[in-house]
Amino acid sequence: MVRGVGRGGRGMPGRGGMGRPPFNRPRVLMLRPPFDLILAEPAFPRCKPAPDDSALTQALLKRHAELCPTPSEQAAVLSLVTKLQTVLDNLVVAPGDFAACQLEEVRQVGSYKKGTMMAGKNVADIVVIMKTLPTKEAVEGLSNKVNEEVNKLTRAEGTGTVTCASNERGFTVNATSAAVRVLVTTLHQNLRKLEPEVHLDYKVISSHLAAIRHSRWFEENAHHSSIKVLIRLLRDMCARHAGLEPLTPWMIDLLAHHCIMNNPARQALPIHVAFRRALSLLAGGLFLPGCAGLPDPCEAAHARAHTALDLAAQDHAAATAQTLLRVVARGGHRYVLGLQPFEGGKDISTEITVWDGVVVSPLAPAYQEAQESMDTDDKEDECTQDGVAA
Repeated sequence: MVRGVGRGGRGMPGRGGMGRPPFNRPRVLMLRPPFDLILAEPAFPRCKPAPDDSALTQALLKRHAELCPTPSEQAAVLSLVTKLQTVLDNLVVAPGDFAACQLEEVRQVGSYKKGTMMAGKNVADIVVIMKTLPTKEAVEGLSNKVNEEVNKLTRAEGTGTVTCASNERGFTVNATSAAVRVLVTTLHQNLRKLEPEVHLDYKVISSHLAAIRHSRWFEENAHHSSIKVLIRLLRDMCARHAGLEPLTPWMIDLLAHHCIMNNPARQALPIHVAFRRALSLLAGGLFLPGCAGLPDPCEAAHARAHTALDLAAQDHAAATAQTLLRVVARGGHRYVLGLQPFEGGKDISTEITVWDGVVVSPLAPAYQEAQESMDTDDKEDECTQDGVAA
């Protein structure tokens, strides 16, 4: 007997022989980061000195000064937030005869809490955590109670009146020159008890709990002033270019923190370097499928922040960033930042432009939705009928 034939040799599919089918091992998805010159700089040393970016730095700081809210806007928001916080804290500690719902905690979230509020957008966000289930009637009752108590405080100060308008997320308190969005959620153990017909939407309530986690993480990790400067610049750029509009504030926060702080020296990078890096990473596919992207520090299971975008939005964001990066490379940063409008009011991310003899044209979309196959049953019936008739 030939050695090895009986126990997995070449002739029989035994134990480990050549005839044994391969193991059905699951394929591991390898997420790869985009090329980042900041992290790869030790492997790619410069052959010549870095270019002079003083003009870009001045433009970035000038645009940021325009985006910062004025002292009067900040004072108006602060006054309304203070009154509303006082009323809600009193309902948590001593609700009295208020029985529409029971409040557990009140937290400030959003751009006002993070210190990244934009000029002209005098809106703050407060999350109210209910002990009870957030029914629509409970939200309406809380809105009426807050409206009554806040108006008492404003009348005592002689600062006018406020109004409350309910919505699918909670309600909004509107004053003369400021507004506060009250976002309603509940305790985590109550999420399984929600009923779509009676309570607020599950996704909305979960997003409000996530907003609390985001604000807490930002306060602990992203308190550097350069991060807040870059956030304002990126949010303004995303608002003016349609391809970047789908990026959420949380994605922008993570991107700004990554571009400022994630470097070999672990020191905050200059604002002009971080701005170029943000555009380069987006253009290099940071938010494309198969890329490592940015891990969400507030979610489990190594979740990626950009998975909230659909495939078309991911493709459009990368293409828009590539176009804007080419414009910045040719000295058109003032148009990208919004300091100077382009001729005829064109959007440089969607129109063909020429910079010092270099033509910059927007890229065609790489992602196309699969077209549904046409139903051929009717055609087959027609062919059969024609054949019978013939």
